[in-house]
Amino acid sequence: MRNFSRRLVLIGSLGLLLAGCAKTVTLSDGTSVPLWPQGVPGAIADMPPEVTEDRIPFGTITRNVSTPSLLVFQPAKPNGTSVIVAPGGGFHMLSIENEGIAVAKWLNSLGVTAFVLRYRLIPTGEDVAIKLFQRIAKRDEMVAALAPLRPLVIADGQQAVRHVREKAATYGVKPDRIGLMGFSAGGALAVWSILSQDKPSRPDFVLAIYPGLLPDPLQAPAGAPPLFTVVAGDDTISVKDTDRLAAAWRAAGLEVEQATYPAGGHGFGMKQQGKPTDAWTARLQQWLDAKGLLSK
Repeated sequence: MRNFSRRLVLIGSLGLLLAGCAKTVTLSDGTSVPLWPQGVPGAIADMPPEVTEDRIPFGTITRNVSTPSLLVFQPAKPNGTSVIVAPGGGFHMLSIENEGIAVAKWLNSLGVTAFVLRYRLIPTGEDVAIKLFQRIAKRDEMVAALAPLRPLVIADGQQAVRHVREKAATYGVKPDRIGLMGFSAGGALAVWSILSQDKPSRPDFVLAIYPGLLPDPLQAPAGAPPLFTVVAGDDTISVKDTDRLAAAWRAAGLEVEQATYPAGGHGFGMKQQGKPTDAWTARLQQWLDAKGLLSK
């Protein structure tokens, strides 16, 4: 654990040194739809302006989200299934390309309508990298920083499902084939939303990709949807939480498929690394197909 914490601090320091290399970009993909058109409930104090930028070593990220929205990606040949994708980023940023837009485009290739969820975040400045990695290394600090944000994040996740279900006919999707998919912090959002037991906002299936920051103990609620989860065995951030999540579903007699690959680290998303985790999308495609979610 000591070596792991040292690596986190070194990576965070690198991010701080490279802060000046951040380049602001404009997202041109997807149609943006406000998540709360009647006004966003709750407020985040002292939130700096939102920015989307290319930032080493994370790629394209978005931070300081205070007005949540969905980026809508329609497939050429929709099959009626939809998936809401919540990117990770430790609630300090959104990995909007690698764990968001790239995922949505891959889902489109399967005929799935995709919605990238831009949920609310912790306010950050140019030192975002070092703040993030310092808090990852000290779980208590991360939990404290998240305390005021957590109910807002849960509300955003639940509202996303309600929105897609209410507008199913508009989007050309089926109201009983809505999935909620989250990467890392986005995986926490997905699980938190389900644990709150708000049935109208419960998705029909959940995809938790290397989730973290899950409650301990963890108990699956009655009637929770089928779960598909992925993690790398060498992911020291998420492997324990992923194991506990799958175990909770099994203990409750719920449907779960867990894919644990020997190597791939944390945050691989859609990146091809030449490691076992490169196969996760094929595994997920097989699972979706077996459940009839890729048939029109």
